[in-house]
Amino acid sequence: MEQVPSDRDACSRLGLQALGELLEAQRERIGTYALTHGPPPHTPRAASVFRPPPVPHGVQELLDAVQTPAMLVSPVLDERGDIRDFSYAAQNARAHAYSVSRIPADSIPRSNRVFLFEQFPVLEHTPLPRMLAYAWHERVGQGPEVVEWFISRPSGPPTRLSNETYVAPCGEHLLVTWEPGDRSRMAIAAQKLVKTCWAEWNLTDGTVEPSLGFAHVLGLDEHATPPDLTRLAAMIDADSVPDLHQALYEVLLRKHPSECELRMPGTHERVIRMVAEPVRPQPTGPVWAVRTVLIDVTDDHRRRERVEAADREARRQHGRAEALDEVAQALRDAVVPRFRGELASSGFDAAAVYRPDAAGLGVGGDWYKARRTPDGRLLVALGDARGHGLEAVTLMARLRYALGGLAYTEEPVEKLTQWLNQVACDDGIESTATAVVARYHPERELLRWTCAGHPRPVLLRDGRATQLPLPEGGPGISLGFLPSATYTAAEVGLVVGDIVLLYSDGLIERRDTDPAQDTARLLDAAERCLGEAAPPPPGNDGLQEYAERLTDQLDGPHRTDDTTLLAIRRIPLPDPGASP
Repeated sequence: MEQVPSDRDACSRLGLQALGELLEAQRERIGTYALTHGPPPHTPRAASVFRPPPVPHGVQELLDAVQTPAMLVSPVLDERGDIRDFSYAAQNARAHAYSVSRIPADSIPRSNRVFLFEQFPVLEHTPLPRMLAYAWHERVGQGPEVVEWFISRPSGPPTRLSNETYVAPCGEHLLVTWEPGDRSRMAIAAQKLVKTCWAEWNLTDGTVEPSLGFAHVLGLDEHATPPDLTRLAAMIDADSVPDLHQALYEVLLRKHPSECELRMPGTHERVIRMVAEPVRPQPTGPVWAVRTVLIDVTDDHRRRERVEAADREARRQHGRAEALDEVAQALRDAVVPRFRGELASSGFDAAAVYRPDAAGLGVGGDWYKARRTPDGRLLVALGDARGHGLEAVTLMARLRYALGGLAYTEEPVEKLTQWLNQVACDDGIESTATAVVARYHPERELLRWTCAGHPRPVLLRDGRATQLPLPEGGPGISLGFLPSATYTAAEVGLVVGDIVLLYSDGLIERRDTDPAQDTARLLDAAERCLGEAAPPPPGNDGLQEYAERLTDQLDGPHRTDDTTLLAIRRIPLPDPGASP
């Protein structure tokens, strides 16, 4: 029976294809750059007849005993005795093997009559000429320094070379040695101990320069050929391929460091954290290589999974009934608190109306607060947490309680809103909300308020309804987007009889309508409700009746969100000398 490919297999193939296309496109960029940004040709200078000094007997045997690639070069002097170039004199077997593996065959020097910088002009733009000249004139060893350069090919991508290089005087010659990385036993022991390694993936020719702990960290055979990025993608779990693709996208195209976690399937699944950065030999050129640090975080993941499992079990033991009771309590407190005259001592009546959404999406994220603070001022706020259901309820309760606590600091509303934004940001990427936060200052008869992406309050005075002017600089950004966001406050004086309406967008917004029309409809309804009956009688009940009537006029079957309206009315302060 033929097996039907799963969606996961299809996603894996698409991910591998996208990754291959990303790498191939970067190779093309590098090839174009190498053709257009190659160094200017080497300019020969007048030179005396060049007679290379003889290589002393036995030097070749000594070179072959060196454990790293090594070669002897001798300076080529012009008629004034200045160094014009350097010629090859001898090299060991490791240097020859390195040249064969990394340098195009037609570029490998065949005799000591070949001059170094005429053969490889790009080397003149590396630290090597300075190191050679200083070692020759001062007779002092140089290095290690990183010498990084590239060789263009007639066909195919250019070759990138990067080595730690040393130069030392050696009689009439200079000894040049280099190595691609640290090969000491201590390095590999340390990498195994901390389960960390590093590697550099060259994008031009697909070669990999790994540290000695590379195979151990990835769980590979130590004699296996290090995988290139395409093979690495094929080795990891299919769910990790998009994360690898995104990380490489940041490194290659945005030229930013990035990191991701890779799951390596097998008998003992591994989780590898990869931290990558771009390698750019020229500051304005493309990324030629990806340098990474790889950390085996498998044990950390397993410990975290055990802790999470224990936490889930503990939560389950508390029982579903307790969780539902907590949600119900949050709903009762955050959604439908009732005002019973407790604000009269601050000189205000208050009323609130809450209507769940008409589409049956469940309880939404509307919340409000109106209370007197210990400093004798009045805190008024209304907000709308993103979404519906338990997550929205949790966020709205957190914001409401946080604001109540923060208000005790007696800081201005700008600071309270800024702190409230940080609370939302700390809650997670999906925890966003809008809000209006206001404080009434009785000593100045002044209401100061901020707006965080929320509809502006409405002022009812002498039968006319107007939106309060925005704070200077416009409304602030919604809560939960930028932790560093700041807010400015607007001010309005209130006189006895003034009514201020705070509301959620569900009260006015309708599908396929213009926001300006929605606001105009609110202002018209607010005035019409005042004109249809006598002004709301004193007390919370009278203001509640007005708020209910206004909500009824704006409500309808086309509403798609929950609705909240909070009304506060300034009243005369009670006479402190009056008898109770």
